[in-house]
Amino acid sequence: MDYKKFLYEQKKRDKALKSKATKVTIKEIRFGPQTDDHDYEFKKKHAEKFLKEGAKLKAFVFFKGRSIIFKEQGQILLLRLAQDLEELGKVEQMPRLEGKRMTMFIAPKK
Repeated sequence: MDYKKFLYEQKKRDKALKSKATKVTIKEIRFGPQTDDHDYEFKKKHAEKFLKEGAKLKAFVFFKGRSIIFKEQGQILLLRLAQDLEELGKVEQMPRLEGKRMTMFIAPKK
């Protein structure tokens, strides 16, 4: 068998496998530690739309300046979001503080 032909066939197989692979998109939603109810509901609707489309959701609370003292409020907000989106997705990573951000990942249910 010709080596060039072998390489060509291998590239062809790799390309076919790559095209069948699903690409995971990550959508982000940003909250403040003292987000109001109306703003929360508005952003929750967007989160529902993202999960229905099949994208992963990265929800995070950004603490500016001295607002880092409201860590508990940020965690409560993210857990509330996880509870509200329970039927659409499952929590992949619980809220975790990284610097001035508290992040949480939610994956869509099949």
